[in-house]
Amino acid sequence: MSSNTPRQPTRRDLLKRGAMAAGGLATLGMASAAQAAKASPASLKWDHETDVVCVGSGAAACAAAVTAVGQGGKAILVEKMPLPGGTTGKSGGVTWIPNNPFLRARGIDDNKTDCLRFLARYAFPREYTPTSPTLGLPASDYRLLEAFYDNGSPMIEHMDKLGAVRFKEFKMWFVDKHAPDYADHLPENKVSRGRALEPAAGAGSSLGGGSLAAQLEAWLTKRGMPVLLEHRVTKLVMDNGRVIGIEAMHGDKLVRIKARKAVVFGTGGFSHNTELVGLHQPGLYGACAMPGSTGDFISIAGAAGARMGALNTAWRTQVVLEEALENRAVGLGAFVLPGDSMILVNKYGQRIVNEKINYNDRTQLHFVFDPVKKEFPNQVQFMVFDERSLDAFGGAFPIPADRRAARFMIQGNTLAELADNIAERVKKLEKHIGSYTLAPDFKARLADTVSRFNGYAKAGVDPEFERGVHEYDKDWQALFSPVRKESRQPANPMPNVTMHPLNGPFYAFILGPGALDTNGGPAINEKAQVLDTHNKPIPGLYGAGNCIASPARGAYFGAGGTIGLALTFGYIAGLHAMQQPTAKA
Repeated sequence: MSSNTPRQPTRRDLLKRGAMAAGGLATLGMASAAQAAKASPASLKWDHETDVVCVGSGAAACAAAVTAVGQGGKAILVEKMPLPGGTTGKSGGVTWIPNNPFLRARGIDDNKTDCLRFLARYAFPREYTPTSPTLGLPASDYRLLEAFYDNGSPMIEHMDKLGAVRFKEFKMWFVDKHAPDYADHLPENKVSRGRALEPAAGAGSSLGGGSLAAQLEAWLTKRGMPVLLEHRVTKLVMDNGRVIGIEAMHGDKLVRIKARKAVVFGTGGFSHNTELVGLHQPGLYGACAMPGSTGDFISIAGAAGARMGALNTAWRTQVVLEEALENRAVGLGAFVLPGDSMILVNKYGQRIVNEKINYNDRTQLHFVFDPVKKEFPNQVQFMVFDERSLDAFGGAFPIPADRRAARFMIQGNTLAELADNIAERVKKLEKHIGSYTLAPDFKARLADTVSRFNGYAKAGVDPEFERGVHEYDKDWQALFSPVRKESRQPANPMPNVTMHPLNGPFYAFILGPGALDTNGGPAINEKAQVLDTHNKPIPGLYGAGNCIASPARGAYFGAGGTIGLALTFGYIAGLHAMQQPTAKA
């Protein structure tokens, strides 16, 4: 490598820069409010000028920029990290879109009324009332779901028409099936497969998101739209209540960018801002999000008078606890727990869930509170498996391909020995997990739990949690837990392929609650406009993606649920922004 070749930033570099950004959030918010009061827009010197400034460089910001340019406007992407793509770039690039063109091409009617019932039922289970005109939801929340349905498919068609990115139906890798939704079994879900799409070029479990982000960025760059890296936005510039631009820091240099039409934020959540996590997401040990996900938009929008929506929601996944304690920006979450001879237990040695249910919903069990014992019994959980699963499914995270490389795996020749070793490991983690300790009878209860599960596996029926009953369980098991070629283990001969009896030696990982990223922040309306404390749009300010209060709240509709919403509301923001009058200042 030439000495003149710039060194690519390492993960440690990115974490350091992300932490620096997080540390400055509070002071930035205070400074922004004071500066906004003193600023005289007419006297400001602008370094750049464009129609729409899009903050971030992932799916949401890029969709807004591409849409604005597609409407004849000009756009600038402003990204605080040294590499573009955001957390989108780490994802599989799958995009969940109801009533998409590929469904219609196959003659499948993803009826709006039925689909909205499913979305409302899943996202708002407490409020859902099928006989209500808004399905029991506040009108504003209903309109957000309606906007997602109405604009998702046009967004896909618009991106294709522009040549920005073309999509295809997502078929589960190596399984060749349309992926089932994450709540495929709900009676309200009339079209449980086929809503997930992926980029037609560069698709793949580890490539799709990078390909999606790169294609959108390349389309903008080809049309002369700047992508400004390492520009950290610190405040909005306002004139008579309207957002007319942004200020950003590029190293030590202050950069002002004028937005003739609007500023659209498509930045990440706040999963790497430990102060905000402590306030709104207690117990979130780590996240897959890029280190730049430090919640900048919360203080910036707050200084402009924005109303906050829900801040306690996230796209959740379990993480290997000890890995997250070393570095909260984890590479992978425990998305689909691999193995058939595998169970998940709490501090009492009891199973608490269908281990094959989707990662977002499964993770929420960590936060169940016992009002009598005044504790969170599932605060951390133990993924217990045996030699069969280690040998057959090694390489499917978190089960290691090479057991010698598994630093956090706990072992025991017998269940009793495994229980003792789990207890010893838990004690070592005391400063990180507080008073959480194993129940005195954990060893005996674990033995009883394994015995009962082994009976379920032989019978093929899980009467406690219905493991293997629904299509989701079996299809994602087939995708993420195929018996590897090097294994000495046979294919599962049991009547329910998601379950197999456990036999020693035994192994375990400690799992904690984590996230892909948080998805709470300033509230938006169905036009993606950020709302003030009186629920009125702040002129010239839009938001999409993980930096705003998600229209789906905590519901993960299916594979690609995060990116589908981000692209769609970025598209909505870009369209609406270009309809606005040009700022005069």
